[in-house]
Amino acid sequence: MDRVCIQVTDEANIAEASRQARQMAKMIGFATVRIHYIATAASELAANLFMHANGGLFEVCNLINRPGIELIATDNGPGIADIEKALQEGYSTAGGLGCGLPGVKRLMDEMDIDSRVGQGTVVKARAWL
Repeated sequence: MDRVCIQVTDEANIAEASRQARQMAKMIGFATVRIHYIATAASELAANLFMHANGGLFEVCNLINRPGIELIATDNGPGIADIEKALQEGYSTAGGLGCGLPGVKRLMDEMDIDSRVGQGTVVKARAWL
């Protein structure tokens, strides 16, 4: 299993994204605590697809060249107007706690965000073994 794709259209898909990330992280050989971090990051990214963009595509990828895992969340939603602000603890456009993207950044080793207002967002987060 090198890649799993989940179309996020409802809350059940958020749990499935977390489950698939947990399963792949375990298969790759991550330690138990890191598996929980990765699954939590997956849940946050999938929840963002559902809450902010009316859904999107969530992918879990087994990285071959350098052992690790990549989580990719892609949507055609409204985009993120101010990425720096979105990465600040407590900032939320949906009335939440504002810890989703900052949490993903803390839980994973690397995170990239490409967003265009009115066109959508791609978030890629990687954890290395």
